[in-house]
Amino acid sequence: MTGSTGIGTIAVAGSIATDHLMHFPGRFQDLLLPDQLDRVSLSFLVDDLVVRRGGVAANMAFGMGVLGVRPVLVGAVGADFAEYQAWLERHGVDCSAVLHCPDVQTARFVCTTDEAMNQIASFYAGAMARARDLDIAGVAEDAAAAGRPVQLVVVAADDPAAMVRHSQRCRETGLRFAADPSQQLARMDGPDVIELLTGASMLFCNDYELGLLQSKTGWDVERITATVGLRITTHGSRGVQIVHADGSGLSVPVLPERAKADPTGVGDAFRAGFLAGRSRGLELERSAQLGSLLATAVLETVGTQEYQLDPADARIRLAEAYGADAATEIAAALAWTGTGTLTAAGRLVAGR
Repeated sequence: MTGSTGIGTIAVAGSIATDHLMHFPGRFQDLLLPDQLDRVSLSFLVDDLVVRRGGVAANMAFGMGVLGVRPVLVGAVGADFAEYQAWLERHGVDCSAVLHCPDVQTARFVCTTDEAMNQIASFYAGAMARARDLDIAGVAEDAAAAGRPVQLVVVAADDPAAMVRHSQRCRETGLRFAADPSQQLARMDGPDVIELLTGASMLFCNDYELGLLQSKTGWDVERITATVGLRITTHGSRGVQIVHADGSGLSVPVLPERAKADPTGVGDAFRAGFLAGRSRGLELERSAQLGSLLATAVLETVGTQEYQLDPADARIRLAEAYGADAATEIAAALAWTGTGTLTAAGRLVAGR
């Protein structure tokens, strides 16, 4: 796959959820006693609560939509999804493949973040447990019939059985797919993880998840990378490492933040920017730089889908972090068009 061709329509299969985000004005580590971790019973008095739209697939799809790439969202939702769906569609997300389950609620993520940006979270699956009833091959057929053939499926964190089924169906029908198990690794056993990785053309993970992948599969890093062909591993403030099956690769530093508001959704935003860049024909390095821009925008904002992009400011920040050529190439590939409104002042504002 060359940088000039792009990867066309992307289907993102994964969780769609509501985030309940709280802030603890202290440090968890000050309240956890190392010799009593086997009987923890704590409550935290928080000083802030916001309810935001979330879910890894929805976050990724939103980011791609803002950047002008119209992804197909694949997931299961409950009776409370109408307003959320309208929001996503206003931002360029195709929700036609979303499964509606009126007898349950949409999944919920409840997370508390401390002063050190550490997090304690829980997740209620709700409708997400029905995602295993979706057929990703059928989704691709419908998209092709609508003139938008799917050229990449992202199998992101979701109902574990759905993740395995999506990967199986992709292999059976020849659909190219990326594996992105993220937080669901903790719930998946080794054979299911291997099933997910087998046949994938790329793998997204962070450095901790890479270690967990090794533990779950019994494989070393080299075998994991050789299996998926391209491994994209984020390392927090140390940037991202992109490694090919033959061991060659590159590292891309983060785009410096101006403030840290909330880390929730940073990884999803990186993936959205990276995949949008690839869809628009950018090479791997430029795509990772675009992903870093979007990740930093989320880090500077409370909520995973609340950020706005000012094209002029984004070009300045890209140039400062990666050089003028990078800023020019990324801006040209995107043309900074999307589902928002480009005002006379040059600000791309996501429609609300």
